[in-house]
This record gives sequence, C-alpha cells and structure tokens, in this order.
Amino acid sequence: MTIPTSSIEQVIPGQGSMAQPESGKPARSKKQRFRFVSNKKAATGLVMLGIYLLLAIIGPWVAPYDPDARSNALIQPPSGDHWLGTTHLGQDVFSQLLIGTRSVMFVGFLAGTIATVLSVLIGVTAGYLGGKTDEGLSALSNVFLVIPALPLIIIITSTLQNAEDWLIALVIGLTSWSWNARVLRAQTLSLRRRDFVDASRATGEKTWRVIVFELMPNLTAVIASGFVGTVIFAVLSEITLAFIGVTSSTTWNWGTILFWAQGQQALAQEAWWWFIPAGLAIALLGTALSLINFGIDEFVSPRLRSVGKTKIKTVDGRTVRMRIGFTPVLSNSPEPHTRATPVLKTEVAQ
Repeated sequence: MTIPTSSIEQVIPGQGSMAQPESGKPARSKKQRFRFVSNKKAATGLVMLGIYLLLAIIGPWVAPYDPDARSNALIQPPSGDHWLGTTHLGQDVFSQLLIGTRSVMFVGFLAGTIATVLSVLIGVTAGYLGGKTDEGLSALSNVFLVIPALPLIIIITSTLQNAEDWLIALVIGLTSWSWNARVLRAQTLSLRRRDFVDASRATGEKTWRVIVFELMPNLTAVIASGFVGTVIFAVLSEITLAFIGVTSSTTWNWGTILFWAQGQQALAQEAWWWFIPAGLAIALLGTALSLINFGIDEFVSPRLRSVGKTKIKTVDGRTVRMRIGFTPVLSNSPEPHTRATPVLKTEVAQ
C-alpha cells in the first residue's frame, strides 16, 4: 500500500518527498550561540572588563611617569602635565592608578581561578560520588565555610614580610572556595538523578567521562557565576589589605593609593583627585563584574530572559508590557492599571 506524500506531510510536517531543510535553523543556532554576548548587560560588562584588562597589560608602558618619582609639584590639582594631579610628594596619581591596575587584575583573576578549581573538584566530586566521600568533603567545606576569611588573610599576610601579589592571591583563593563548592554539590546532587546521567552510566561510561561530558556542561553557568563572585571578593580583599596597611606600601595598587591618601589626610586638604579616581576605578570594576554576573543569570534562567518582553493588547488596541510580580488589570479606562499581587492561582475570565 502506497501512502501519498501529502498524507505524510499532514502527519509529519517536513517529511514529504519535496521536503527541504528549514533555512531558519542555522540562523537560530547561531543566535543561540551568541545569546550571552547579545545580552546588553553582559556585553557592557565585558567591554568594561576588557578595558581594564588592556590597561593592566599596557599600563606600565603608557604611564607618563614613574609612580615613585618625586617632584616639586606638591598636591597639585589635575593639569596638562599631571592628568589626575599629584600627591604630597609630587608623585603622579594617574601613573599610580595605571600601574596599580595590573596588581588588582592579577590578584583577582588568579584567586578566582584557584578558588573555582577547588570548588569544582570538591563540590562536584562530593555531589556525584556520595557516601563517605561526600561526608568527608562536605565536612571540609563546612570547616572552611565558617572560617572568617578576611581576618585569616590578614593574619597570614601580616606575618610574611613583603607579601607579593601571587602569595596574596594564593591565600585568598585557598580561603574562598567553600561556598561555591556547596552550591556545586547541591546542583550535582540534582543532576546525577537525571535520565541522561543514568543512561550514560548504563552504557558503561567511566566516572570521569560522566562528570566531564555530562555534568560539567550543565554546571558551566553556575561555575562562571561563582568565578565572577570570587574575583569581586578577591579584588575587594586585596584593596582592603592594602588600605589598612597589611601588605607592602611600596607595591602599587588602588588600595595603596587610598592608604597614602588617608594617611596624609587628602580629604582634609581637599585633594579630591587623590582618592576619587581610585574609588571610581573600584566601583566601575565591580559594576563590570556584576553586569557579567547578571548576564549569566539571565542566560541561564528563561524566566529572567523574558522579563519585559511579554506584551498583551487591551480591548482598545493599546499594549501592556508584562512584569514579574504584577498582574495586569485591564479595563476600558484610558490608562491600564496594575496591582502588585502574588500570582497564586489562575483566574479564568467569565
């Protein structure tokens, strides 16, 4: 019995004799691939972070002065010779800011990398293997979770003379992995019961292959978000250590600039150019990393991606944009009204 292709087309669209591949698929696939970069928050954060990384690389070569060089221009406001003014010793603030960017970025990303690697190894291993391994690694995570990280960092770095950037990053990374490990363990416990993981184990896949090729792709967003959060914590920790004078005051970073400005009472002398640029640099870097983190959240959560994109039309043809937490109340009045009510059940219009 021969079945006409028109019947096949009615049951399974696109499977007739003249079926052609959908031309829209490559475009949709490409759009899916670059969805994260197309997010405005993520794109803005990445551009800002790229500028900081560029300054960290080329800063020592483009700095107009040696940050330690003294001059007779004591506490001078911004001018053509000194773009961000000078300190009480005639040192150029702009050069100090540029050269200090490398130290901040190095410590932040190295500490974030160390903490992320440890959190992945301990959190995913504990969540997937379970049993005594889970109990032991969870106990280790709980110990580091209750340890006050910043006081411990202060004690360690203060006992070491002239602690270098890599040592500060190592200490911060080794003391800030536990929270991310707990989050990854919880996610792994949820994923290891999924059908695709059971199917991989049933086919005889080795444990490391199941973790690397089945679990890790589904944990990428969580890992990236934890990495960004750890970088923010590491940057603020290093600046705090330099500001309170725990680390060496001869190694330039933004915290060192604020340390000397506070010690020489820059605020009382109205030398705003001494501390405001460093504060703005810290705030803008935190903003860039936070925007990237928000972009990751929206990339992972479809509900956040669709915020503000759902629209409905009223009877008179006007458009109302839906928002999370607000139930639209449509009427024939000129202006639509909304009320902030939790959506507990579905109401059917009579």
